[in-house]
Amino acid sequence: MEQKTLLVLGASSEVGRKLIEAVYEDYGLIYAHYGHNDEKLKELNDGIGGRLYLIQDDFNSSDAGKAVIETIDKNGIWPEHVVHLPSAKVTNVRFTKVKYEEVEQYLNVSLRSAITISQAVFKRLVKEEREGKEICVLSSCVNGIPPKFMLPYVTSKYAMLGYVRALSAEYADKGIMVNAVSPGMMETEFLTNIFDHAIEDNAAKSPFGRNLYVDEVIPTIKFLLSDGADRITGQNIVVSGGM
Repeated sequence: MEQKTLLVLGASSEVGRKLIEAVYEDYGLIYAHYGHNDEKLKELNDGIGGRLYLIQDDFNSSDAGKAVIETIDKNGIWPEHVVHLPSAKVTNVRFTKVKYEEVEQYLNVSLRSAITISQAVFKRLVKEEREGKEICVLSSCVNGIPPKFMLPYVTSKYAMLGYVRALSAEYADKGIMVNAVSPGMMETEFLTNIFDHAIEDNAAKSPFGRNLYVDEVIPTIKFLLSDGADRITGQNIVVSGGM
């Protein structure tokens, strides 16, 4: 059976690297997108036998996604599966201090990159009558009351949830499944711009007394990529440990 191809956007993140480690044996080729730093991806690639095809693209630019599309097209192998991870780092800021340009940055990094790249991928899948999957990693902030002082981040995540729901409705009859995974706060470098007390408070409120580890979220993403999820679409699975 021919192995599929996976595109991981934001692959240099801790979630991206852990995901690749968990699923690389299921794919013949994995396109691994990164923004600026590829050192850890190069190390990972060496460790898994050179299965990665690294692609650099700055999603905070007006050409976000262009390099990804051009590289895949030139290589001639289009992915059936896409995992979308990119987001600007979370920062704490009061609403009255928020500049619209900051909101726009979050939307560009997440939503614009997703739309630009998935338009090209979905068009190819439909043309070739192939089924596919896209998983967008969002945040548990879209489930219930969101945290304070994070309007740009929260807004971008809700925009991505709307994107997932809209595409799932439009492409279900084409066999393209679109879902989201929304983790609670994870212990990653992504938290470096958040107030320490906010991180500690979140951990204290958790039923198990700490924030999530990346390894606790990866299995849900892996399941949605698997054959067992071939007819699941339009879902947002919250992984929060009961928060």
